[in-house]
Amino acid sequence: MFAPTKTYRRWHRKVNKNQRRYAIVSALAGSSSAALVMARGHRIEKVPEIPLVVSNETILEVSKTSAAVKLLKAINAYDDVEKVKDSRKLRCGVGKSRNRRYTQRRGPLVIYDKKAPLIRAFRNLPGVELCSVRRLNLLQLAPGGHLGRLVIWTKGAFERLNALYGSYRRPSTLKVDYRLPRPVITNSDLGRLINSQEIQSHLRKKKEQRKYTIRKKNPLRNLGFMIKLNPYAKTLRRREIIRGRVASKKKATYKKRMADKKGPARKRKEVKKKEGKNVLKKVHVNKHKKKFVRSLHSNH
Repeated sequence: MFAPTKTYRRWHRKVNKNQRRYAIVSALAGSSSAALVMARGHRIEKVPEIPLVVSNETILEVSKTSAAVKLLKAINAYDDVEKVKDSRKLRCGVGKSRNRRYTQRRGPLVIYDKKAPLIRAFRNLPGVELCSVRRLNLLQLAPGGHLGRLVIWTKGAFERLNALYGSYRRPSTLKVDYRLPRPVITNSDLGRLINSQEIQSHLRKKKEQRKYTIRKKNPLRNLGFMIKLNPYAKTLRRREIIRGRVASKKKATYKKRMADKKGPARKRKEVKKKEGKNVLKKVHVNKHKKKFVRSLHSNH
């Protein structure tokens, strides 16, 4: 259920303890890789080393924010804080009116062993977060699920890791029978492994596959291709040919009949025309005869 937001929504999901520890240990390992830290966007070009460990005397007694800024500048980690300042922007959408008006990137994470004045000194810097080594938070070590956060360790916190999580040989002293999970492969760079000479020498040569270009044919013009698509097209074409032949025969016979009918009809017309002319001549002659007979009677 995503809406409406209710208090009885199932907000949390239970995760096995061993899985949570595995995730935290993996995030800690990711924070010790300079490539992953740079890929996440942190400014570590001038940082002397990764992981960055500061002595207890230098950092624990810092109580002012100005002193914390000086310390970060001394270890060349203040560029990451300036990056956070420049990234501060107004949030899009309704969240502006819900007490989250601005968005900004994440800066360095300071991990300490015991409570000290440094908590008040670093907490007011934009993007800087603090966390106790005994209560490591996965959401801080890998924000958004992305490994490689820039972590500033105090010396006491860094030394405390062996007691918390143990090693490959010795179990943890603070957790019951817990050892670090062993990696499946010692070198995680698979591309380098596959392209190494030791592996490539035992592989067969790559098969070269010929490229076959299929010529697309027009089924409306190519009968063979049309028959592949529609086998019934052959029967239809045969019927069309037979119909054409039958129609041509009918046409020829019809023309012949019409020619036979037109022959005697022409003769009759010609005879009628001749008879008409003869009738006209007879009438003309008769008229003259009548005139001649009348003239004779008048003379007598």
